[in-house]
Amino acid sequence: METQEIIAESPKRPEHGFGPLQIPLFRDRWIASTVSNLGTWMQDTAGTWLMTVLSAGSPLLIALMQTAASLPVLLLGLLAGATADIFERRRLLIFWQSWMLVTVGLLTVLTFAGVVGPYQLLALTFLMNIGAAMNNPAWQAIVPELVPREQIPDAVSLNSASNNLARALGPALGGLMVAAFVKASTGAGWVFALNSASFAAVIWVLWRWKRKPLFKSALPAERIAGSIRSGLRYLRFAPELQASLIRAFLFTFFVSAVWALLAAVAARELKQGAMGYGLLNGALGAGAVVGALLLPRIRARFNADAILRVTSVAYIVILLVLAWVPIPAVAIAVLLVGGFCWTSTMSTLNTSVQLVSPAWVQARALGAYLTVFQGGLALGSAVWGYVAEHSSVPVAMTASAIGLAVTLPFALRFHILQGKLPDLGPYVWRRPARELVIQPELEDGPVRIVIEYFVAPENYAEFTRLIHKMENVRLRTGAIRWGVFRDAANPERMEETFVMESWLDHLRARERMTAADAKVRDRLWELHKGTAPPRVEHQLYVKEVTP
Repeated sequence: METQEIIAESPKRPEHGFGPLQIPLFRDRWIASTVSNLGTWMQDTAGTWLMTVLSAGSPLLIALMQTAASLPVLLLGLLAGATADIFERRRLLIFWQSWMLVTVGLLTVLTFAGVVGPYQLLALTFLMNIGAAMNNPAWQAIVPELVPREQIPDAVSLNSASNNLARALGPALGGLMVAAFVKASTGAGWVFALNSASFAAVIWVLWRWKRKPLFKSALPAERIAGSIRSGLRYLRFAPELQASLIRAFLFTFFVSAVWALLAAVAARELKQGAMGYGLLNGALGAGAVVGALLLPRIRARFNADAILRVTSVAYIVILLVLAWVPIPAVAIAVLLVGGFCWTSTMSTLNTSVQLVSPAWVQARALGAYLTVFQGGLALGSAVWGYVAEHSSVPVAMTASAIGLAVTLPFALRFHILQGKLPDLGPYVWRRPARELVIQPELEDGPVRIVIEYFVAPENYAEFTRLIHKMENVRLRTGAIRWGVFRDAANPERMEETFVMESWLDHLRARERMTAADAKVRDRLWELHKGTAPPRVEHQLYVKEVTP
């Protein structure tokens, strides 16, 4: 099967980016998600400002609100991805949406009762974001089930627009509600109540969804530990996915200073109250919405590397301006640009993860991405909050800008969505698995597979290039060892050998082969001399048999 051009570069794609909204199921999900995101961003602002009041403006405790929001993803991202690839995603999403509804409901009650303190607020924020962490990989992984593959970049951008539209309105509305009451806790309590109710819209859409998964294994489901291991194994041997994760961590770690310290900037440097903080946060959201709407046109003209390079440089300037120019109008202007750059970066990286991950491991890949992304936010927020606590907010913002500038040349070495995108659809086998004299049980193993090739001298260079491409294919789909050997007595004879932990793992590897992987393997078989295909042996580990 021929490879296809990267969707973001295709001249046939419309540049308006609204195509996915013509699909009713995606549209319903998008509207429900926007309502929920609005409530979440209102709570983010109200909760952070409530912490500012409860902690007497402590930069460290304020920054720890961002850590409480990000740390669950760092701890649970891989587990969340594994469960989303194992369990039925619709039921899983309903459970975790209900978890968040109940948790925020409890926070609402405690806030109205006047018994919530800084540490209770941190704890319940942490609990709510456990639900968000477990929900997000499955939530993002269902996008390919709702829209055609060529519309995935637009769907990701629209999801980003949903989040950032809520970010534009939510902080201002949250700040307004807090400021509308004499006591900050009363306003925050009403914000928490609205957010709790907003999860009901998402639960209703999920309840009505008749899901048709893209990939459904005929084999027994993996156990959670095994699923995590196979996801990590795939990541280890998928350089395109690694590049996206490295870029995500480097960017979020340094740029987290904006999210972690914006409330402190508003209160200490700009002398603003809750409403002013909400407007600053809303400026980030408004810029992000504009970025999401313009991103399809930007993608059509610039490649992913160029977009990420420009947004990184822009954030260096933004951090320095926020640190040393204490003028509210200027801060709002640079935050508009910051929101634009943020959504452009995050949408580009998220799209790259989805487009380089096959369906069988997509939620785990997204879980790894969210772990790295939120890990950068959590670690960065704690670091920059500590620096601000022991020096000043401008010093912390400046340090983050310098760090981003110093690491940028290293980040640019990792390229995103370059060249042609391989077809990662599952390969349809044209022949059944080989009939064996011994019929292995699923748990039998280890299993060694040996493939014998005879290659003419004029094809030797091409064969070696392709066979070493197969190394990553074998290892990321389940092999624990791989090698290729040349017969010293017959230089035309080659043996590829790889080991699976069990017969079940071997069968799973057959399911996980993509059309692009099969194209490489088929070309190797074409280089084999003779009319018969290469000889394949399946060898089972011999265990001691006691009489």
